[in-house]
Amino acid sequence: MNSTTHVIIPRITAAIRARRTPSLGKTKQAFRLFNGFTEGFPGVTVDLYGETLVIDEHSTEDLPWLEQLIEFYRRNIPSIRAVLLKRRKAKTPEERRGTLLLGTHLNTTVTENNIFYAINLTLNQDCSFYCDTRNLRRWLFLNAKGKRVLNCFAYTGSLGIAAIAGQAKEVVQTDKSSRFLKVANSSSNLNKFPSQAQKLLAGDFFKRIAFLKKQKALFDYIILDPPFFSSTQHGKVDLGKEYIRLINKVRPLIADNGKLIAINNALFLSGADYMQSLEELCKDGYLSIQETIPAPQDCIGYPETICEQPPVDPTPFNHPTKIAILQVTRKDSAI
Repeated sequence: MNSTTHVIIPRITAAIRARRTPSLGKTKQAFRLFNGFTEGFPGVTVDLYGETLVIDEHSTEDLPWLEQLIEFYRRNIPSIRAVLLKRRKAKTPEERRGTLLLGTHLNTTVTENNIFYAINLTLNQDCSFYCDTRNLRRWLFLNAKGKRVLNCFAYTGSLGIAAIAGQAKEVVQTDKSSRFLKVANSSSNLNKFPSQAQKLLAGDFFKRIAFLKKQKALFDYIILDPPFFSSTQHGKVDLGKEYIRLINKVRPLIADNGKLIAINNALFLSGADYMQSLEELCKDGYLSIQETIPAPQDCIGYPETICEQPPVDPTPFNHPTKIAILQVTRKDSAI
């Protein structure tokens, strides 16, 4: 047995013991089985999407442990019908999006809180659906009733779908890619939502926000979940350096007593620095930090399995995906 295999097998064994729940492998849920970055094997994460096992690997080295890892999960989760390997540093886009190692069909749907979500596991280098925002989807489901919601950088729209399921009055989902937004449309169809339940706006963020401002649109909730970095002729997104500028872009669109759901997943931005930047924004008295939303425990690891910490401390958040909900008071309402 290779030395790396000697390391990873005990780690994934401990991880699955810590995560053992009656529903594991018995529902079409999305669940993180192993976070190697915190649980002792950096560069490898393992997720379960219904009956599909997804191994996400970040090196360029050979994987002598791969066969035993697959065998281990198939033995412990007999419902697994397919295995997909994603290599983040592979030379070809196809390998980065995923290579099917076992089975013939990948899961195309997952369920969460009795809501159906369409997924496309090879759409991008990620899996098109994020386990680490599960608690935020639940928050939206519980709090969006009667609200007008704008989901910026919506990607495949899972946050907006959770808001629709929670009986939001209006949901607008915007993303640069119409291909990604098609997944949001599929999710809506899976849940048999009315065709008017969501409005999908493909296009550049800066142009879309400018258009909505001209329309004098107002939303009760705005979700701001940008990619780490993006640049177009209309503007630049940089989570590490210019996230506050994005907040200020959308603030005029938030109704009085509305909420800004601010998500920053920059790995090398500390939680303390992010919180400080939000607190600076709140000094004018028109914004206040209402609460933070933690990542689910399976995405982080458990006390008995965590043996490494993120490269930058996310405290007071529990994960590099840092989610804060800010209460908004409009200046024109305060006069």
